[in-house]
Amino acid sequence: MTVFLSLMLLAAAALAARIWSKRKLHSDLLAQELSEEQRAVITRQVPLTKKLPMDLRSSFEGKINVFLNQIEFTGCNGLDVTEEMRLSIAAQACLLVANSDTWYDHLSTVLIYPGAFKSRQTQHNGYVVTEREIVRTGESWSRGPVILSWTHAKQGAINDQDGHNVVFHEFAHQIDDLSGRTDGAPNLGKNQNFADWERVFVTAYETHVQNVHKGRRTVIDPYGAEGHEEFFAVSVEVFFEKPASLKQSEPEVYEQLSLLFQLDPSTW
Repeated sequence: MTVFLSLMLLAAAALAARIWSKRKLHSDLLAQELSEEQRAVITRQVPLTKKLPMDLRSSFEGKINVFLNQIEFTGCNGLDVTEEMRLSIAAQACLLVANSDTWYDHLSTVLIYPGAFKSRQTQHNGYVVTEREIVRTGESWSRGPVILSWTHAKQGAINDQDGHNVVFHEFAHQIDDLSGRTDGAPNLGKNQNFADWERVFVTAYETHVQNVHKGRRTVIDPYGAEGHEEFFAVSVEVFFEKPASLKQSEPEVYEQLSLLFQLDPSTW
């Protein structure tokens, strides 16, 4: 019994040391600044970061360090992943969580293709199962991985005023999935309640679907009519890249996203 208890204590001590070590590393990474070279790459590749309020810059850089330490970037179809790619994607992903406690807890891998890639989609209709190949620029799986086309991820970041950003879109899905389902209802912020979120987003989604079907021009990309989860993801793209337009067109959607991310990019 004494030997058994000793082994148990040793195991508990080892586990405690491992947990402490991980927390210490996490804390150190959060407190660590980026190098001037890293900042230059991010400024060049993700110009939107220049608008981030100064009081958020330190935590933003720390989260980039944590992201780079946590995520394994894998090139596909012969792509060699560069530091530029890693920094660009990390900066875009961390913009979404720059001022909140939300984190990509279950994500460990980002796959990067040189360009658009084929993905197999399976649809179930009763006993009928249909499979088809579709071409994608990005994809987000529940609990990872995130899959990206570098061509589109790079262009989406450099053009930060068109309301289209594949990295924002796919990482919005990752945030959505933290609630247990990718359904357009993410875990909400402290000052939010689900009743308000549901009222605002369901109403806005239904109106959006009608406008798209009638061929009306919309601030939110027509792809948002594909489902509640896609409406949320494309709304996030517009929230960061065309905040003034979203605030004017869909003020309640903008308000809910502002509360969720604890950011107000319309003032940047």
